[in-house]
Amino acid sequence: MFYQEEVKWPSKDISGCSLSAIMSEVGEKIDGVDIINSIANLHDRGNGLGGGFAAYGIYPDYKDHYAFHLMFDNVEAKELTERKLEDDYSVELGEQIHTRNIPAITDPPILRRYFVKPKKDMKGEEDFVVGTVMDINSGIDGAYVISSGKNMGAFKAIGFPEEVGEFYRLKDYEAHIWIAHGRFPTNTPGWWGGAHPFTILDWAIVHNGEVSSYGANMRYLEMFGYKCTLRTDTEVMAYLFDLMLRKHKIPPEIACKALASPFWSDIDRMPEEQMKLYRAIRMVYGGALVNGPFAIVLGHKNGMIGLSDRVKLRPLVAGRKNDMLYLSSEEAGIREVCESPDVIWTPKAGEPVIGRLKEGN
Repeated sequence: MFYQEEVKWPSKDISGCSLSAIMSEVGEKIDGVDIINSIANLHDRGNGLGGGFAAYGIYPDYKDHYAFHLMFDNVEAKELTERKLEDDYSVELGEQIHTRNIPAITDPPILRRYFVKPKKDMKGEEDFVVGTVMDINSGIDGAYVISSGKNMGAFKAIGFPEEVGEFYRLKDYEAHIWIAHGRFPTNTPGWWGGAHPFTILDWAIVHNGEVSSYGANMRYLEMFGYKCTLRTDTEVMAYLFDLMLRKHKIPPEIACKALASPFWSDIDRMPEEQMKLYRAIRMVYGGALVNGPFAIVLGHKNGMIGLSDRVKLRPLVAGRKNDMLYLSSEEAGIREVCESPDVIWTPKAGEPVIGRLKEGN
């Protein structure tokens, strides 16, 4: 007779990577303490090969400027990038991103930020900025744009997220939206530029899972001028949202149904009007369908969105307390910073949780 030793499973749901997000829908400023504590509570979901944050509303003195956060492998890359920025933009300020020396974060690249405006007035200003990001990332060896939006910034590194938060001194910042990520890379490298979030303009995305449709999504995006160069599948999601929400101006609910579309068999059983809508989404945005297990949080200047894949192979939990919206990989990440939420729930597969800033904020 064979006896199998009893397996004691861990109490946490460890399925790789951690997400956390906090938003004040009335625009109240929150320092970085809560978001760091929330993502630190999910420490066991990462392995120290990447952590990062995006924060909105942190540069009120330069709110009309594009805030370029950049990392450079060497001085030559920095000088080439600065030359490009000076040719195309009026640079109001260029400075080192403030950091703190901590033992856990080693060999950092050169970290700089630049507050800029395009020199020429143009109709497609945001497309011009997107082109600049693509040109730097693909054309200047050793230069990587971390973020490029207005009144926001992304901060990421190799390390656990709570270490990254301390390294970047995020407790000194105040923002009305924070998103955070702890990484557990599986099939892509752990490197500074590969840590989350991935951004373009003010869109910033953190992701738990795997984009198995990366090749198809990348080729689809290339038709619209996007270049995927950062060696991580999550990059395509940031560009897909930019394409659909900014360029095509479709509602967030429709964009989410394109990324996490119902199966054809489910669409065929829908009421006629709903069936027509979903068939149109699948046909027009077939190249934007994201296959594979995922849970994401998207931050942007007007709010944030949480979404899981159409089968819900990665966890996502949401909570509310008064005018605060919380998203996390685990309920523990929410209760760490909000002990008694008014409501807490697990969104259905493919159903977005959408937080919007109230008008005037």
